[in-house]
Amino acid sequence: MTYSKLTPDIETQNITHIAELTASYSTNKNVPIAQLTSSDKVQQFIRKIFPVQLEYREAMVCVYLNRANTTIGYCIVSIGGVAGTICDPKIIFQTALLCHASAFILCHNHPSGNLKPSRADIQLTEKIKHGGELLDIMLLDHIILTADGYLSFADEALL
Repeated sequence: MTYSKLTPDIETQNITHIAELTASYSTNKNVPIAQLTSSDKVQQFIRKIFPVQLEYREAMVCVYLNRANTTIGYCIVSIGGVAGTICDPKIIFQTALLCHASAFILCHNHPSGNLKPSRADIQLTEKIKHGGELLDIMLLDHIILTADGYLSFADEALL
């Protein structure tokens, strides 16, 4: 079996060494560890760490948990524009694996103030949920935030 080439020959690029990959962690002293046992606790926690004003731009954050549903970290997955943001599942799962997460919660905002999940939101949630099942890392919820409220996929039986 041969693999098709995705890039030109390494020899023609004069690449002679590869990089060693490392992971680093930094503590945010302003964000205390929390046990997230309900969607209301999750949305309160996320509002403290959300990287943009909720009415301004769309962004996605992922919170990682241990088996006791205690936070072990979070990752700003993406910051987009007023009508959307890109979510790369590889970033979500890379971080989950590096921090040995047992579970995670997705969260993004709708600057429009509309809490109804879009078709893309639902499809993404299914895709991420399936990926988590393959890795034995459970997607507990997907929260949509607005300035005035939130929607929990778990509470609405959309998960």
